[in-house]
Amino acid sequence: MAHLRLLALTHLLAAGAGYQLAPEPAPLDTVIQSGFFQTDVKRVLAAAVVSLRAEHKLIVYSYKGLAAVSVERDGFLFLNGRQDLIVPAGVSYFVDLSKLTAVFDEATQVVTVHLPPLMMGDVIFEPEGARVANGGLLTFDQDQVEELTALNFATARKAFVKQAQGRTVVQAAQRQAKANVESALALPLRIVGRPDIRVVARFNPSG
Repeated sequence: MAHLRLLALTHLLAAGAGYQLAPEPAPLDTVIQSGFFQTDVKRVLAAAVVSLRAEHKLIVYSYKGLAAVSVERDGFLFLNGRQDLIVPAGVSYFVDLSKLTAVFDEATQVVTVHLPPLMMGDVIFEPEGARVANGGLLTFDQDQVEELTALNFATARKAFVKQAQGRTVVQAAQRQAKANVESALALPLRIVGRPDIRVVARFNPSG
């Protein structure tokens, strides 16, 4: 968030300098007007939104957990082999800020920010913390054991993705995303003396 706040303040100062050099405001389509929009507020919001959109991918939340899976394979003379794998993993959630839009309603003094769908990054395993239990694999050579391990990790990835897509985790990530964006846009408004303007971030219905 410190990075977002620095960007917001930088673009705010740039907007102020631009106003002194060019009193005639340039057309801004980043912030959509709903009702009367004071020039200073419009410039501040537009600069803040531009700085956010320039960030593109904003990581808003991280989730860590364990994936526990197993795989079995028939061995020689009906000696079955089984490998159990428990591995810690993590995943990050992000929002593509280049697709956000903002609408200011002068009557209610509310800025509504529409966020694109929440995205999930790649699953990152922590193999150094993995626990592997091989049962009945004495008849298998090392290549076969490694093959089972590869299959287990592939299964673990699918299991962890399903875990990370759970409603509770996704809702927590969405709450954090909205809080981050709301704070980033509210900061420059407070700096110019407009703490009365409320910022509300929402995910699009498809998100």
